[in-house]
Amino acid sequence: MARMARSLSPPGHVPLPGNWPALARSATLDAVSLAHLALVHSRSWAANSPIERVRLRADNDQLRTEVALLREEIRIKDERMGLVPAGDRPRYPPHERLAILAVRAARGWSAARTARAFQVTAPTIASWTKRLDDDGPGALVQLPVPVNKLPEFVTAIVQRLRALCPLLGKVRIAQMLARAGLHVSASTVGRALRKPPSGDLSPTSTEKRRQQPPASAEPAPKRESAEPGPKRVVTARHPHHVWHIDLTVMPALLGFWLPWMPYSVAQRWPFGVWIAVVLDHYSRSVVARGVFEKQPSASDVCELLDRGVRDARAFPKHIVSDQGAQFQKEYRAWCHAHGVKPRFGAVGHHGSIAILERFIRSMKDECFRTIVVPPALDRVERELDLWLGWYHEHRPHQGLAGRTPAEMLVGEHDRKRRHRSRAPPNRRKLRPLRLVVSHVEGRAHLPIVELRRAA
Repeated sequence: MARMARSLSPPGHVPLPGNWPALARSATLDAVSLAHLALVHSRSWAANSPIERVRLRADNDQLRTEVALLREEIRIKDERMGLVPAGDRPRYPPHERLAILAVRAARGWSAARTARAFQVTAPTIASWTKRLDDDGPGALVQLPVPVNKLPEFVTAIVQRLRALCPLLGKVRIAQMLARAGLHVSASTVGRALRKPPSGDLSPTSTEKRRQQPPASAEPAPKRESAEPGPKRVVTARHPHHVWHIDLTVMPALLGFWLPWMPYSVAQRWPFGVWIAVVLDHYSRSVVARGVFEKQPSASDVCELLDRGVRDARAFPKHIVSDQGAQFQKEYRAWCHAHGVKPRFGAVGHHGSIAILERFIRSMKDECFRTIVVPPALDRVERELDLWLGWYHEHRPHQGLAGRTPAEMLVGEHDRKRRHRSRAPPNRRKLRPLRLVVSHVEGRAHLPIVELRRAA
């Protein structure tokens, strides 16, 4: 009978194991992870191909995958919102209704299609369209309210800047506005962020984002230590006096995680990229950087230091690092040959190399975690160089009293701008000004803030 049953089974039929329902969920995750590994490997090969058509095909495939994943995220969120009764869902404010109608016009959607997309009813969309020309404070659809007073003007600028750059904290926003010529304290920025949105800003969750801790917070040196012998704190007195060097790994695309043992893939290209950074303590500027396919060796670290010495045209007196394998015999020999004193952070002591650790965190948060890490090494280096240029020239550093690393390197801050930023704001002069936020080569995470007179 068993032989007869097998003969009657459809061609190509694969018998399932007896306990297959218990393994179906884990097998699904395993299959998706395997497909992810195969895609990453294939795209990395295609993205580095000398044939332009192959590189374009890799970019197209990556964008299609990203769109599919975003659609799946939206579907999951829409299903969750669909569980809430229609009467209990939050209502769209008047300027969001105008934005919805603008999306409908750009898409060419019908009222029913627009209603499905934004989880309202078709008569609601029709009512908004019919009452589009209503005036007054009770209108269903409204344009952004113009601001004509100084407090509202400052609030609109602060909220606009937070909406465009949500990673900026209140201190960083105050410093960027001061560099543009508008003096606003950090407490004033905090109050403006807590106010209801004004102007053309949408009530997003940016007002509810927690304030980031100051980037310049440096732990005080510990006077007591379990190790015998006196401890001396090294203080940077001028540019290129004290350098820091460290390594970090940045996952590409979807990260290192896998649902099976050992729960991660190899921390190397194409699944991740290693970045080595040499930082000047005094100016907080990056002296040299290196991007590697795998964990760099001691020789790579020494070559990076040679490159930093050539670019800086100076040797540091001290170099601070951790006690990793790259900073042992060959690295110490390099330091001894060039008259540099190597200094090492204490093992297990948080904050022993806090300056560079904080820089690496800023690099990851403001650069790689705000974009889709490209699958080609040259494009990774391009994105990193763009961020470093913005970091040097336009990003105020809280540890440098709002100055940029470039200003610290030249040794002189713009006195006229600093004097203007300290002066009390003039109501008449501020009214015709407008906030202009441009971006480095179209990167939304690299803002350049300017105040210009309105036409």
